[in-house]
This record gives sequence, C-alpha cells and structure tokens, in this order.
Amino acid sequence: MNIKLIGSILFFLLINHYIKSQTSLVKYPVTKKVKQEDNYHGTIIQDPYRWLENDSAADVKSWVESENKTTFDYLNKIAYRSKIHDRLSELINYERYAEPTKVGEYYLYAKNDGLQNQPVYFIQKGLEGTPSVFIDANKLSKDGTSAITLLGFSNDDKYCAYGINKSGSDWQTIHVKEVATGKELKDELKWVKFSGASWYKDGFFYSRYQEPEKATVLSGKNEHHQIWYHQLNTSQNSDKLIYEDKDHPLRYFGTQTTEDERYLFVYVLEGTYGTQIIFKDLTKPNDKLKILFKGFNYNYSIIENYGSSIFVSTNNGAPNNQIITLDLDLFVPDKPLMTQARVIIPEKKFLLETATSTGDRLLLNYLQDVNSHVYQYTFEGGLEDEIKLPGIGTATGFAGTKKDREVFFTFTSFTYPATIFRYHIDNHRVILFKKSSIKFNPDDYTTEQVFYSSKDGTKVPMFIIYKKGLKKNGMNPTLLYGYGGFNVNMNPTFSASRIVLLENGGIFAVANIRGGGEYGETWHKAGMQLKKQNVFDDFIAAGQYLVNEKFTSPDFLAIQGGSNGGLLVAAVINQRPDLFKVAFPSVGVMDMLRYHKFTIGWGWVVEYGSSDSLANLKNLLSYSPLHNISTRVYPATLVTTADHDDRVVPAHSFKYIATLQAHQLGPLPVLIRVDINAGHGAGKPLSKTIDELTDIYSFMFYNMKAPVKY
Repeated sequence: MNIKLIGSILFFLLINHYIKSQTSLVKYPVTKKVKQEDNYHGTIIQDPYRWLENDSAADVKSWVESENKTTFDYLNKIAYRSKIHDRLSELINYERYAEPTKVGEYYLYAKNDGLQNQPVYFIQKGLEGTPSVFIDANKLSKDGTSAITLLGFSNDDKYCAYGINKSGSDWQTIHVKEVATGKELKDELKWVKFSGASWYKDGFFYSRYQEPEKATVLSGKNEHHQIWYHQLNTSQNSDKLIYEDKDHPLRYFGTQTTEDERYLFVYVLEGTYGTQIIFKDLTKPNDKLKILFKGFNYNYSIIENYGSSIFVSTNNGAPNNQIITLDLDLFVPDKPLMTQARVIIPEKKFLLETATSTGDRLLLNYLQDVNSHVYQYTFEGGLEDEIKLPGIGTATGFAGTKKDREVFFTFTSFTYPATIFRYHIDNHRVILFKKSSIKFNPDDYTTEQVFYSSKDGTKVPMFIIYKKGLKKNGMNPTLLYGYGGFNVNMNPTFSASRIVLLENGGIFAVANIRGGGEYGETWHKAGMQLKKQNVFDDFIAAGQYLVNEKFTSPDFLAIQGGSNGGLLVAAVINQRPDLFKVAFPSVGVMDMLRYHKFTIGWGWVVEYGSSDSLANLKNLLSYSPLHNISTRVYPATLVTTADHDDRVVPAHSFKYIATLQAHQLGPLPVLIRVDINAGHGAGKPLSKTIDELTDIYSFMFYNMKAPVKY
C-alpha cells in the first residue's frame, strides 16, 4: 500500500478520534433555526433563534421543558447532590431579622424562622412588647412565590401601604393595612411597577403603567409611566393623574413627599443614571410642578427639608457626592443651580454611599476601600461622631424621622452574619439589638483584601475568603464573583450558603471591578458604554491574579454573576475560555443589540449605549455574549434564568444557550436551568434558592473533579 495513502488514512483516523473525544457527553435538544436577518447600519446580523423571544408560545415552552429535562438528567447523576442540598438547608436554617421600623408607638420588622420561603412581618408595641404577625407572605401562595414589600407608612403612623409581587415578576399590586389593628382596607392598585407610596393627607402618590396586553405582560416594552394619587377607601378608577410625559414615553418616575407633607418631589429618569427632579409646594393649591434639578447629567437625592430649605445629596461637581442645601422659597428656575445652592458637606476622597437624617442630624455612610464608615453631622455641616462599627464590613439602615432620637442599622461582612444594632443620636452609644443565631465561628475563616493590576495598570480591589490553614497549591476550588455596572457596589456581606464552598477547601472571591460605584462616579464611568471592555479586563485580571498567586488554577476556577454580572461572565468566557473551568451566567443580558426592546431594557441605554447608534453598535458587537460565540472549547457552563423574569427577559438566556450548545467543542456540558414561577431574583422563595444553590455547587465540584466531603 502507498505510504502516503497509509499516512492519510492514519491522519484521518486520528482527527476522527479527536473530534469524537471532543464531543459533549450530553445530548442537547435540537433547537430549530429560522431565517432572520437584521440590517444594523449596513451590517447584516443573523438571528436564527429569534423565535425563542416569544416566551408565551407553545413551542418555546416545549423547548424549555426539553432543556430542563436535559439539565436535570445531568444533575441527577451527581452522587452528592442531595447531600449538598441537605447541608445547605442545615446551614440556612437559622433565625434571621431585618432592622425594625418605628411607626408611632409600634415597631415593625421582618423575620425568617429559618427555612420559610418568605420572611414574615411582625409588629409589637414598644421594644418590649409582644410581637404578633402583621403580614405573612407565605400564606398568599402554596409554593411561596408571592413576596411582599413595605412601600411606605402614613405620616400620622396609622396606615401601611405594601406591595405584592407574584412569581418573581416586577409587576406589583398595592394594598393598605391599618398599623394598630392590622385591618386590611379594600384598596387594591394594579399594574404598578417601580413605585413606592409617598403619603399625603388621606392617600398617597404612586407610579404605574396602563394595563398591558395579556400576551406581552412579561416581555412587552414598558412605556408611558405615570404618577397617580390614590385616596384611601376608594377604587383605583377614582385615582387622580398627577403627572405624565407623552412626549417622552420611555421616561419613568418616582415620588417623594417630605415628612411635613409640604413638598412633592417627582424623580424623572431616562435610565439607570441621571435624575431630573420636578416639585411643587403642596401647601399652595395652585402651585404647579416645575423643574428643580435639570436632567440627566447628575444624580440628586432629597434627604429632608426644614421649612423651605431642602438638603440634597448629589454628584454635581463632586463625583464622590456632596451635601448641598437650597431654599425653595428663594429658588429661581432659570438661574444656574449651583449659584443658588450652598455646600454643607463637601466631597471627600471616598464615596458618600448613602445619606439619611434622623432627629436633627445627618448620618452619612462613606465607602472607604469598599468598607463602611458612618459619620454623624449637624445640618450646618459640623462633624459630631464616627459611629463605632464592629469591624471591617458593610453597614446599612440608619433610617428615622425628625422626632426619633435613635436609629437601627445592620452590620455584616463576609465572615460576620448580619447583626442589628441601635444607635443613640445624643450620646453616640451603639447597642447590640439582634444577633444571628447561626452556628458559625468566624475565627475559622479569614478575609484578605488585595489590590491587583488590570490590563491598563489600574489597581482593582478584590476580597478573598477561605478557611484558615488553606494551602496555596493551585488546587483549591474557587468561585470568583463580579458585577461591574450600573454604579452598583459589591460590598462585603455574609451568606451561610458559601460555607458549603469554604468547608470543602474552597475559596470565594469578589472583584470590585470598574463599572461599579466603589470609588464614585469616576469608577462607574470607567466601565460603561464605550469603556465597557475595562470591566471584562478587570475580571479576567482578577482570575489571573488568583492563578498567579496559586490560590487556584484554571482547572479549579469558576466565575459567577447575575443580570449585568451574567453579561460579564458570558462575555469573559468568550474572551478567555482557557482561564476558567466552570461558568455561571445568571439572568444575563446576552443580546446587546436587542436588549432595549423588552420591558424596561430601554432604561439601560445610558449604561450600555444602543445599537440604534453606529458607534455604539460597533462597541456592542465587540463584546455581546450572543454574537461572539465561536466553535471552540468553552468552560462547563450552567446558565440560570426564570420564566417570569420581566427585568432581563429569559429570551436572552434562551438564545444564548442555543447558540453555545451549537458551538461547544469538548466533553464539558453547557446547560440551562430555567426556574418555573420565578423571576429576576427579588422575592424568590427560599426553597427555590436552596435548590438552585445545590445545583450550582454540585455542577461546580463535579466538573472540577474536586473532592466533596459529604
């Protein structure tokens, strides 16, 4: 036989063997393709899975069932999966509280006994009173998929407005209860989204949309937000329209009334950054809404008023935020704002994260290298105290009224379970109020904060958490978490679920990458729109640091992120699939060319840019997860989403996984897990959360071939 022919046959056999060895061990459902071409400024883009955007269609539901079956058939084969579920349930089964809200002579607070799907709201008279159930969301549905949010209390302390969300949707129905008696009023306000309840006299202002078409309730574009006033004990049909903007259908609105009910402020937003505020004096019946702060270059937040003077937190002229005051009786709309305002507390080196007022004091929470520092100031700008926190970590809360002399706050860190404290305004004392009952010894674990170099040399902070005694041998299962967008900070917080990772020799790491707000608006802008690639570079550099320092290696490194963080994870495994073994993109924004066409997605244009612009199109195409998938070896990937997610619609994840499954080389699985009767994450039943965490850890350990002690 010809030697060349023999060589060709051997080469063919070797190639055929390689291809077979690289074929996934999972047989994925067949996903049909359709002919769909879109012309973006002369660039033709194929979208063969467009049909998956119709989440209410029978064929899409059938496809979801097939994908879920494939995923759960795979997960069911992991021997220790049920034991991880049992351990998670054991760890999470402890009493958890939220700090109380003082309403007249009563205190309201949320508590979870341990494994309740939803926290229960309790009420008691005074701090020593006997608690009784105020609202129990667990009784609203059999599967725990109804969640409750307290929206606001009337200024006379008589009423509480609260919202009910079902199956994880952002759509909310508002109800009202009497505080003292718990009596339910007949009020029911529907088609509410992104709203509070701003009380005025015997009713409140709220935000809503008109009723959508049934087929597009969870995916249709949300337009024409409106402000309404509802009077108690009346039908929603009798509500009074207060404000709308027909010329700008994509703007949305929020309301705020001052404690003395003198002013109404309407926050006008075109996206997730930049506010315009209009206002009226409610003591003047003929006063009309007029612009106070013009949009949309800066953020403004009204803290409180004293008479006609308002106090405002803003990044106008101060990327790290400052406190200004303004006299509304003397305000001239056409005169430059900052010539009329007076700076009370100037910008500091670190970010002013939140500002609240209690009594006659300002409580300012600064973020210094991603750690909370809280200070008490007078309204004249005088520093009186730095509130003593238990250590390095995150403090939240500090809400109160003008007549309160104490506030409650929660403190937590990666190894410090959430604990509630009381702070006295007058004597500056911090007193323990409620401590977690979890059986957890923080001395067994350690937290490092490191500063690593990104691609362009920028120093980026990262927290690394692990059990003491861990050896840096490159073989530790490591889960790296990130977000990187929308000015959102990744502050230190405790989660009992992470103990499963840590007690199995694992490492949890959080990278505070650009796009967040950890270092103010400058840090945010360095990771948005045309600078979005910095976010991915920062995250890749975080992974590389963990490998270089031998915390882990590419065979033991997983990455995780949700929403904008899901986009982050999916984009990064397109750019550096070799660096990671496992990936968890959750409820991610995957189609950067069409995200603004669904529900509230248009509000993210300020963060990402839109494909309607040629310059933005080129940038979006450079990293869009869906459009940068190629035939190659990807990490083992478990995409998670939910059928009632009307924030980032599941079509993003559907189209993404269909494309990824068609291009994956190698035996590592790329799967999707679609939660039923769940949404973007808020209000998710604890049982569903435990199930999902079980599958995430099982999938991670299994694909790393890491030892699990259960």
